[in-house]
Amino acid sequence: MSTLFQALMNIGPLDVYLLIAALVFAEDALFIGFILPGETAAILGGVLAGQQHVQLWLVAMLVVTAAVVGDTVGYLVGRHFGPRILSIRMLARHQPKLDTARSLLARRGGQAVLLGRFTAFFRAVMPALAGFSSMPFRRFLAYNAAGGLVWGTAAVLLGFFAGQAYLAVARTIGHNITLAIILVIAVVVLWRVIKHRRHDREESKVSG
Repeated sequence: MSTLFQALMNIGPLDVYLLIAALVFAEDALFIGFILPGETAAILGGVLAGQQHVQLWLVAMLVVTAAVVGDTVGYLVGRHFGPRILSIRMLARHQPKLDTARSLLARRGGQAVLLGRFTAFFRAVMPALAGFSSMPFRRFLAYNAAGGLVWGTAAVLLGFFAGQAYLAVARTIGHNITLAIILVIAVVVLWRVIKHRRHDREESKVSG
C-alpha cells in the first residue's frame, strides 16, 4: 500500500482520479480484487484528499460510480460466461469460499450482493455469481447501487480522516516518527492477519 501511495503522490490529480477509478472498476469486472482490493485504492484516494492532493467529493463520486459500473460488468460476465468463469484456476483455488458465497446468495438474494460489498473475496465474485444465478437485473442493480454508495463513501471517508489525522500528528511529533509508528502498527496488524489465516487453514484441515 505504501508503494502505491507514493506512486499516487508523485502523479497529477487527473491521473490519480483515473487510476483509482480504474482499480475499483477492475476489482469486480476483471477479478483483480484477488491481487489488489479496490478498497485499498478507495482508501488511498481518501488519504490523498485528506492531504489536499485531490478533491474529496470527486474521489468519492468516482469510487461509487466505478464500484457500481464494475459490479454491473461482473454481473453481465457471470450471466453470459458463468460456468467458464467458475472454472478459472484463480477462482478454483478458493472453492470453499465460492461455496460460501453461493450459499449466501441462495439464502439472502439481493441482500447478499449488498453485504458482499464489504468483504474482499465476496466483493470480487458476488456480482458474477448473481449473474450466473439469473438474478433479475433490476433487483441486482438496486442492491448493487446501495452497496456501492455506502461502501464507496465509507472507504473514501475512512481514508480522508486517516489522512487528516496523519497530518495533525505529523505537525506535532514530525513525519519520521509518525511514519515509524504507522509502520509498527502495520507490522502488528499484518502479523495478526497471518496468524488468523493460519489458524483458519488448520481448522479447515481438521474439519476436512
